[in-house]
Amino acid sequence: MPSWNIHTAHVERLLREGGGAEALGVRSANEFLFGNFVPDIYVGYMVHRPTRTIDYKVTHFASGDKIPLPDYDRFWRDYIEGRGRVSDVVVGAWCHLVCDHVYNSQTRRYIASIGVLASDETRVRKQHDFDLFGRTLDISMRPEVTSDLVRASAGYPQYAIQERDVRAAVAVAGRIVYQNQRDYITGVPAYDLLTEGFFSEAREKAHEVCLAGMRRYAAGIR
Repeated sequence: MPSWNIHTAHVERLLREGGGAEALGVRSANEFLFGNFVPDIYVGYMVHRPTRTIDYKVTHFASGDKIPLPDYDRFWRDYIEGRGRVSDVVVGAWCHLVCDHVYNSQTRRYIASIGVLASDETRVRKQHDFDLFGRTLDISMRPEVTSDLVRASAGYPQYAIQERDVRAAVAVAGRIVYQNQRDYITGVPAYDLLTEGFFSEAREKAHEVCLAGMRRYAAGIR
């Protein structure tokens, strides 16, 4: 799955190429950025010892497949469609699910094309390459804990996010940006399973779907 450095890079690109936060219907870039991490907070991998854990299938609207495909359309129907303006955390979470779906869908397609089966070994090789790709991205945005973010997180409609977990997730996201800047990779990494072309295609497709959705959302609340 895309790590938070990849999600952060998508947020920065959306804001940059989408005409800024207001053009996308976003009031708080900080809350939108944080929303792009939300589905991972209670899964138990990114945030160490959260106040509770929630099954990935629930947080990501996904099956338990080796390479799962989050159902971002279902999330949109349940929490965005027909509701007017919603929390920036919510639309950020939708973008997270889009990116996870697109990158995983592209992974499924690619490994099938080269005759590799989905397995634990394939997952490890895939994640190795995703980690390398993430370090090729020049990112700088870090979320900040604010009273508005804490309130928006507590009101997240699928499940409340506790302030302690908000603070822990913000700290993790900040460390990831620091590590990306410290360990930045120039040029093409030595990928094991995937390729530069794979990541270029997946990144473009995820951006296109997110941008189209955010523009649709913005048009609906004007």
